[in-house]
Amino acid sequence: MSVLEPCVFTIFGSTGHLSRTKLLPSLYHLEAENRLPAGIAIVCVGRKPWDDETWRKEVTRWLEERIGNNLDASCLARFLGKVFYFLGDIEEVETFRLLKEYLEKNPSFPSNFVFYLSLPPTEYKMVAQRLALNDLNKENNGWRRLVIEKPFGYDLEDACTLDHSLRLNFSEQQLYRIDHYLGKETVQNVFVFRFANLLLEPMWNRNYIDHVQITHAEVAGIEDRAEFYDSAGALRDMIQSHLLQLLTLVAMEPPPNLDAESIRDEKVKVLKSIRPITKNAVHAHSFRAQYGRGRIGNDNIPGYLDEKSIPNQSTTETFAAIKLYIDNWRWRNVPFYLRTGKRLAESHSMISIRFRHPPQQLFRETQIQEIAPNWLLLGIQPEQCIRAELQVREPGIGMRTRTTQLDASTCSTTGGGYHLDAYEALLLDVIEGDHSQYLRSDEVNWAWRVVDPILKVWAVERDFIPTYPAGSWGPQEANRLFEKESQTWRNNLASE
Repeated sequence: MSVLEPCVFTIFGSTGHLSRTKLLPSLYHLEAENRLPAGIAIVCVGRKPWDDETWRKEVTRWLEERIGNNLDASCLARFLGKVFYFLGDIEEVETFRLLKEYLEKNPSFPSNFVFYLSLPPTEYKMVAQRLALNDLNKENNGWRRLVIEKPFGYDLEDACTLDHSLRLNFSEQQLYRIDHYLGKETVQNVFVFRFANLLLEPMWNRNYIDHVQITHAEVAGIEDRAEFYDSAGALRDMIQSHLLQLLTLVAMEPPPNLDAESIRDEKVKVLKSIRPITKNAVHAHSFRAQYGRGRIGNDNIPGYLDEKSIPNQSTTETFAAIKLYIDNWRWRNVPFYLRTGKRLAESHSMISIRFRHPPQQLFRETQIQEIAPNWLLLGIQPEQCIRAELQVREPGIGMRTRTTQLDASTCSTTGGGYHLDAYEALLLDVIEGDHSQYLRSDEVNWAWRVVDPILKVWAVERDFIPTYPAGSWGPQEANRLFEKESQTWRNNLASE
């Protein structure tokens, strides 16, 4: 393990939801595991008239809410000693001049700076410009790194504009576009599973794989994100970013080595190879819907239009499914189905890979009416798992089969040391300067190219949107995306 260089980790928007629930708890956990570099300083920028001590009490309260009885007093004291509060309003130009003085003239602060923009995307351009106006992008004395959260733009045009504005002041090497999905252990294990094992490689292609499904399902609704969600929708929120990233990991070729650029080169090749969806083909390749009233457990659930702050005539989709083809040698004519939705029957993320049937129906004259297909299932959350489904003979008289599941050890392992949370892993990467799990500008651009034609058609179809009852698995009409009657949505890791 390399020795991490000390840095000042500066969080803009430090009093917001992401900082409270993810960033500060993740940094605390890293401190508890002695993974943070010695000498790190965590500077939290906020508008509330607090000082260091008031802020540390607030951070303590947040950590108690998130961690509870597992909060270690000695570790907490050590962590709080590294946490500082800087009073400033990012809307004011003077804030950035004072921040520069604060960071550079404090003798206890390292000379390397991370700037984490835990802010609305509309603020990225302005903050990046004002950092640069005060030379906080210059690497004359230590490195400078800027971290931005998704969404990286609202559509292809907006993403290009955002990228251009950021690149005016920060080099690509200084930019870290974070997608927390890429930090999840099972997502990273997809890469190892594919390229560290020879077993499946001969079958990992169009000759043996029938189709691939990538699903992110949520029981939750829009919660307190009404304004953002109604302007974004499910396609922008999940498919353009998280699910397309999972697709690249499943479909990519082995990189020549493990450096960040080699890995990202192969992911971009996949995105470039996705067959463009023309305007006339949008309805054949995509489906959207919105949740209506329903029941989840014992609770009556309001429909999307009943949610607070949602316009009565909104046609924003809370469910989106698309069908993609990758036009390269390995995947030609293998459909990839991507699906996401809110207020569905269960919450989980998974990759489901279905293999073709054997070429010979050897058992057609036995009691076996139809052999179930083989599946390879990769659970992302909440159950992190790699599972294969095979057919075996049932004991007894006659020829009958049943599905058996083979689990990788990751399905049941609870020990084996500390497991990094997605944000913890990615925060360590940015401190270390590792771009492997971060998105490159052309990667973002090509991902937008995939969904932009769909967004343009949906944008003008504002008179009607199909609905599905909350607590269901979404609209039945989404099944029309499948190529064959034998293809159906895989909803969970259990045998079906």
